[in-house]
Amino acid sequence: MDWLTKHAEALSRQPFVAPPEIPRTALQRLTYDQHRDIRFRPERALWRDKCLPFEAQFFHLGWMFGQAVRVYDVADGKAREVAFDPADFDYGKNHRRMPPSRNLGFAGFRLHYRLNRPDYLDEVVVFLGASYFRAVGQNQQYGITARGLLIDGNHGGKEEFPFFREFWLERPLPSAREIVVHALLDSPSVSGAYTFHILPGPSTVMEVSATLFARKTIEKLGAAPLTSMYLFGRKDVRFDDFRPEVHDSDGLSLASGSGEFLWRPLANPSKGQVSVFVDENPGGYGLLQRDRAFASYEDLELRYEQRPSLWVEPLERWGKGAVYLLELPSDLEYNDNVVAYWVPEKPFLAGESRRIQYRLYWSLEPPDRFEGGRVARTSSGKCDVPGARQFVVDFDQGVLAAIAEGTPVDADVTVSQGRLRNLVLHRNPATKGYRVFFDVIPTRYKLIEMRCFLKAGTTRLTETWSYQWAP
Repeated sequence: MDWLTKHAEALSRQPFVAPPEIPRTALQRLTYDQHRDIRFRPERALWRDKCLPFEAQFFHLGWMFGQAVRVYDVADGKAREVAFDPADFDYGKNHRRMPPSRNLGFAGFRLHYRLNRPDYLDEVVVFLGASYFRAVGQNQQYGITARGLLIDGNHGGKEEFPFFREFWLERPLPSAREIVVHALLDSPSVSGAYTFHILPGPSTVMEVSATLFARKTIEKLGAAPLTSMYLFGRKDVRFDDFRPEVHDSDGLSLASGSGEFLWRPLANPSKGQVSVFVDENPGGYGLLQRDRAFASYEDLELRYEQRPSLWVEPLERWGKGAVYLLELPSDLEYNDNVVAYWVPEKPFLAGESRRIQYRLYWSLEPPDRFEGGRVARTSSGKCDVPGARQFVVDFDQGVLAAIAEGTPVDADVTVSQGRLRNLVLHRNPATKGYRVFFDVIPTRYKLIEMRCFLKAGTTRLTETWSYQWAP
């Protein structure tokens, strides 16, 4: 949509105008449960009467969603705004406090498709709040969330949240397997035109293209940001919970431009921490849910083993920059406390434009095309030296399963400071993989960076395990 790109460019040359907030009425005072009780009536879904493969349903304003978005139905080259109608909603127990109004607008929308069975339209994609959106593939539960853009997150003071002002939904053909969504992004520092090509399936795939225009200089522009939750895993001991692990994602995976694959297990730190992985033309990165065993979570309701991984695949050369991983402390599993995103090396200067293209995979297994051994689990515990800690890293899958018994395999382990002790490597016949044990004795009490991979001679056999420990 060239006209949308031109519109975003023209908007960037004008002073920023904040969208109107909903009036301070009963809507703003709704609690989470009260807002959740306002449900769109499925029989009034957009395109329901046309028997198309997709349909759209809408979210009501209220609770934390106070900015209305405009949504257009695009067909035969013409855009028709979808009007808000209170009759489209079942207000549940809120009906007495909800004065009818035809001027409210929507908080967001969701798209439905026959994802898991031919006789039911499953919810597959949601756009709701600022520039947040999320999706699922077959047999998946909602978990990780993506964003259109991140600006100076935790680096230059208060974070700025760009938001989607308007959406255009291209009406699909009766035979369509994908749907196209266009969006206008805006904020005090930037405006942008976005197009999403969305293909639901075993892995729901989104091709994202965006053209951005800077109103102000942005020192750190976070492209393709991912937001997830990590509360605790087996290596963490501070939570008293019947479940062994609670998280939407358990690690950051990075395919570097040099060909190295890196795995960083996620943490719930005592204070916020930022990890920076400098790279050039990365092959991709993602926040993954690698552990797929129900026994690892034991949660019959939330089913964390069914949460999707989210992989970012650049569709062009991104040049020099870095993948940032921001981890924040959290005591609640409802708080997203992990963010990963790409930051180009050069600042985004006022008056400049940039185009970025990438593909998102919402999947149980990311398409990273790595054939080496993977980190299966990270564990840790106390050892016999005060202040020291033992770490255990399990590698399996890939080429490791084909290594003959007796083949010399070594563990390459390094630490940024302190002393390494008791390094032991065992073959694990139960997984056809290997387990590495080692102790780290700190010499100065500060953050320690650790790396570990397996090799046979000079040949790398596995991805690189990378971890931070603050004694």
